[in-house]
Amino acid sequence: MNSKNMKYLFGPLNKNNPVIVQILGICSALAVTAQLKPAFVMAMSVTVVTAFSNLIMSALRKGIPDRIRIIVQLVVIAALVILVDQVLKAYVYDVSKQLSVYVGLIITNCIIMGRVEAFALGNKPWPSFLDGIGNGLGYGMILIVVAFFRELLGNGTLWGVSVIPASWYIQNGGFYANNGLMLLPPMALILVGLIIWIHRSRNKDLIEK
Repeated sequence: MNSKNMKYLFGPLNKNNPVIVQILGICSALAVTAQLKPAFVMAMSVTVVTAFSNLIMSALRKGIPDRIRIIVQLVVIAALVILVDQVLKAYVYDVSKQLSVYVGLIITNCIIMGRVEAFALGNKPWPSFLDGIGNGLGYGMILIVVAFFRELLGNGTLWGVSVIPASWYIQNGGFYANNGLMLLPPMALILVGLIIWIHRSRNKDLIEK
């Protein structure tokens, strides 16, 4: 894999992250990060849709009239989202119920439309596929980090499994109590803000831009 393709794949994990640099996809970061498992499933779902929508639109780009470009994009993305939704219902039905309408709303995720418009329509299929994977993983990384802290501090669990000893809790004579505020949507926004602050403090060149 050449350096340019490596940049497409790994750039969104750091200095070109779609959530904390481009400030896209914030809504789902607030909605599906109260627990780690739904956040992980959403991250993988968006990665699959972003990668394959980029691949398909790049392969079709020369044969699509400009006046129907957006319609074709929506049809391709909607078809992929429906497939992902059906797979989730078949294999992880409990998580599918937790995600509720948010799987369907992947269709309107600005990261997916943005990468198709900004990259896939002007590049070959393989780089477009890598770009889709990179941006999906960059988005998913932030969701998983936020969900990790929200579930751990809010419920004392990770992936639904208790990780804080029962003896630590106040009701059992200990010193700890779960922070219910962590499970509310505003805390997701605060955590994303903290991640952005840490990221910008370590990448000061992004502030100048």
